[in-house]
Amino acid sequence: MPLAATVFRSPERERSPVVLLRSPYDQRLNHAEARSWANRGFACVTVDTRGRFASGGQFRPYVHEASDGAAVLDWVHAQDFCDGRVILTGASYGAYCALATAAAGTAPVTAVIAAVPAMGPGETARDPGGAARLACRAGWWSEHGGTAQPRPPAQLDLTHLPVRDLVDQPGWSDLWSTPRRGALWPALRDCQVPLLAVGGVHDPFAADTAELAATWGGPSRLVLGPWGHLLDAHAPGAALAGKRIGALYLAFAQAALANLTGAPTSAARPALTGAAAWIATGDHWSRWPADTGPACPLSVVRGVFTADPAHPFPSREPAADLAPDANRPDRALLHSAPLPGGVLRGRIGVRLRLRADTPDNDWLLRLSTVDDQRQLAHTIFRDTTPPGHPVERTAELGPLGVELPPGTRLRLEIAGHHWPRHARNPHTGVDPVDAVELHPSRREVLHAELTLPWAAAADAVPAANLIEEVVR
Repeated sequence: MPLAATVFRSPERERSPVVLLRSPYDQRLNHAEARSWANRGFACVTVDTRGRFASGGQFRPYVHEASDGAAVLDWVHAQDFCDGRVILTGASYGAYCALATAAAGTAPVTAVIAAVPAMGPGETARDPGGAARLACRAGWWSEHGGTAQPRPPAQLDLTHLPVRDLVDQPGWSDLWSTPRRGALWPALRDCQVPLLAVGGVHDPFAADTAELAATWGGPSRLVLGPWGHLLDAHAPGAALAGKRIGALYLAFAQAALANLTGAPTSAARPALTGAAAWIATGDHWSRWPADTGPACPLSVVRGVFTADPAHPFPSREPAADLAPDANRPDRALLHSAPLPGGVLRGRIGVRLRLRADTPDNDWLLRLSTVDDQRQLAHTIFRDTTPPGHPVERTAELGPLGVELPPGTRLRLEIAGHHWPRHARNPHTGVDPVDAVELHPSRREVLHAELTLPWAAAADAVPAANLIEEVVR
């Protein structure tokens, strides 16, 4: 089964380190990046994954990427232009391709660069808290599932029940039976080469990106910028003092090569040891916090509400105006006292005491500022405590990076749905993707408090210095 590949060689070197980039989104879209690598002393090989565009076979998402990646990696090592050093890179599904190839362990790898990683079928189908994603998964599967060429975007009726029948494409129904955590994760602990994990605080896979860096067995660097799934495409250079994100990739690749030879990248110490993480916070970057921060009690403005899946609480884009939700009765509302101000970075912890009169419930937590209604972060989790029983739960909001002026009050909204970003929980005990019958649910929020990870002044890294910090 042939896999279509294109080789871009360095004009300056007969043998060079190789960047390997596999993707299901048409390797030709990566050719500009490949030429950029080649102009900087690397060879770059771009590959269409099995069953996509010019590659043979049938595209079955996530099924063949480890074995196919191992085969391509073996082929690269056998080529006369490869000097034995290979860096695997990719974004979204392509990041999974890189990670699965590295974890297979069949041939040497020098480093891995994984951006906004879509870590597997279960990881993309459900949030870490178990809630079923809807809009993004239905859109992706209707466009890409089981086809060599992408289909035109479909006009899907996201109110259709059951969700499992919403998309008529291979693999859609099976997607919802896959476990939330796939088999790749244990293998990541055995990977010893350097990893650069890059994500955005507005990317739906931000939490998985942070977990990837924490799980990785070798040296890891985590960079979470003020981006969504397209990284810096909408504001090139805005977060990195005028540099594109490719400059970070190049610096990391060069540091990884220096690591391999033992050559120091600075007089202070060799490159890429241990683990480190940074998150964008305003016009600078902060280090990932080592602790959870102080507790912040919340006062309950409204604690009782009804979550009705026939009229679900809406999801909003990160920068959306929240004013249209101001008078909605289907949410609890909690406020903090005025805060001292400063930079929040990392994950905000939430401790909750909750009660519902239905056996299966999703709980949406949406954090914003009271005065300007600026949305900061959200999370959603599923709970199956028996009806009427109070339950203690903890959750995490974020990751986020934000600077708050003194006197800011935080608002926590708690609702039962987040539609259409997530499927509607029917409150019957039936999996939301299989439900056809919907019941309203009476909810109570009995207690809630936050833990706020304030940044110390010493954590601040100017945007112009971030790349140098990352590759130390």
